[in-house]
Amino acid sequence: MEVTKKYINELTYKIVGACIEVHKIVGPGLYEDVYHKCLEREFDLLGLKYRSELQIPLVYKELSIDCKLKCDFLIEDLIVLEIKSADQFHKIHKAQTMNYMNLLKIPKSILVNFNVYNLYHEGTETFVSKDFEKLPS
Repeated sequence: MEVTKKYINELTYKIVGACIEVHKIVGPGLYEDVYHKCLEREFDLLGLKYRSELQIPLVYKELSIDCKLKCDFLIEDLIVLEIKSADQFHKIHKAQTMNYMNLLKIPKSILVNFNVYNLYHEGTETFVSKDFEKLPS
């Protein structure tokens, strides 16, 4: 299978749909760990391949740094999903999500905040890397 922008966008739709399903059932205001466990179940039901709490390698000036960077999910080795349960998105959440995407050399990342009333309109933000722009449509 060829990885295309269309395929990644369809995968994004599935991931956001899974997040909406979890939010619809358990609602806002819970700890991030609750959403994480529910998403693992939802991704299993959807048949999505994912890695949870993936440790991200960091190399600084040719030295591997053991700094325990972890992204919440890496889905299908194509999309980083970072989840929050916060009063709002902060610039640091966006920077963290984009950094994870770039460190892993992944074409897209999604930031989701479950502590909102409407997840689709208030609680999701997506980012694409330079690698995404190079993919065929």
